[in-house]
Amino acid sequence: MASQISIGGLGSGLDTNAIISALLQVERIPIEQLESRKSGEQKKIDLIGTFRGLVDGLRNKANSLGTLSGLLSYKVTASEQGIANFSASGSAVAGTHTLEVQSLATTDRWAFNGVNDPTTDLGTVDGQTVSFTYDGQNYSVAFDAADSSLNEIASAINTAADDKVRASVVNTGTTAAPSWQLVLTAEDTGADFRISNLSSTVAGLTINGAGPNGQGVAQSVNNLTVGTNAVAVIDGLTVQRTTNDFSDVIAGVSISLLDAQPGTNVQFTVESDKTAVKGKIKEFVDAYNEVVKFISKQNQYDEEKGAGGPLFGDNALSTIQRTLRTQLFGQSAAQVAADTSGYGSLRLLGVEQQADGTLKINDTKMNEKMDADLDAFADFFVDRDGFDNNGAAIGTDRYYFDTTADTGFGDDLARAIDAVVRSYGNTSGQFTKGLFDGRVDSLKANIKTYDSRIEQRESRLEKMEAQLVARFASLESLMARLQSQSSYLNR
Repeated sequence: MASQISIGGLGSGLDTNAIISALLQVERIPIEQLESRKSGEQKKIDLIGTFRGLVDGLRNKANSLGTLSGLLSYKVTASEQGIANFSASGSAVAGTHTLEVQSLATTDRWAFNGVNDPTTDLGTVDGQTVSFTYDGQNYSVAFDAADSSLNEIASAINTAADDKVRASVVNTGTTAAPSWQLVLTAEDTGADFRISNLSSTVAGLTINGAGPNGQGVAQSVNNLTVGTNAVAVIDGLTVQRTTNDFSDVIAGVSISLLDAQPGTNVQFTVESDKTAVKGKIKEFVDAYNEVVKFISKQNQYDEEKGAGGPLFGDNALSTIQRTLRTQLFGQSAAQVAADTSGYGSLRLLGVEQQADGTLKINDTKMNEKMDADLDAFADFFVDRDGFDNNGAAIGTDRYYFDTTADTGFGDDLARAIDAVVRSYGNTSGQFTKGLFDGRVDSLKANIKTYDSRIEQRESRLEKMEAQLVARFASLESLMARLQSQSSYLNR
């Protein structure tokens, strides 16, 4: 804070500027305390944001485990490589299948008869056209005689067809005897995406646009390749697709054809990938441990060092901690008694709690449980039916938890977290802030209060500084007059 008046103690011999500065510094102590508290509240907001991110990460991992596709993983092994690529999602079913690739999907491609120069205009009058039909849409591209070179025609077709049909200019002759041809290529493969009704009224551009139609019309020499479907025999069933992708034939299994080998049967087996399943549970365990470690670090207390973090004892920490403990370890005696199969808790499935509250995976126990009954293992995590024991749909109540045989631990935990952290409204128009939003709003309100109090004290300090400067200036003036009088009397 800078004063507009400067005095230096010339009359009194005192360092009045230092005296004023010291007095103001004493008065500034409450402001510094308020600023420190404000900084502390901002640190809490930042840490709440970090904590929220960890909890959201845990919630997402739990939610993923609540679906078959998120929990289960499958691998596919084939008897022969290079015929097709296989992969499987969590919704697949273990089993063995056969595949015979009879033909791959091809692209329809046409070439107009050649011309000597791609830059020479071919049209004789304005309005001559190149026309064709593709994917049910008719295209007719008109050209002025002055803009009808092969290059210009290709460019205009690309613009009109929006690259659904791609036009290019290729020299199929030699340098000495060039033959430039306009080539049209369909964007998609398959019989449904052939280029048909191809014709030209441009004088110097000709083509035989007759394509095979299965009714006696032969393939034109201008039809370089005919768009055909991919054909495969899967488990004895002949299937056609416009592309080489047959991922919709067997549920959860992706099949992408690579090579046609008529008469060659490839056997492929879909089986559970238990290592990958364990890896997904490990990701959940890691996310849970990050939350637990954050809470533990903030709530540590040392007699010499004090609280471990700015959020020591914060309600957000205790609420999340209580919610997680209830969902992970809060099975009732009745639930334990009802679990006759031994798949009713994380501990029984090989997820164990350590002394510091974190989790670890007992590999031996988890492998045994998956090997014994993978369906029962999945039932603990996944809510297969999506309904409670009264037939009500899951998710209609934010406090709702499934109690059917397929407990749906993943969904239950995700919903339990949502119940405390997400803001929500009801049919009456009332809106309730979630745990984190409410806590941040409270901290921001505190910061706003501190800002107001700091502003008031700063204003008061400015007035005090002005008063001190004025008083010491008066003192200096008085001392100067007295010294002048003393000097006069001592002459």
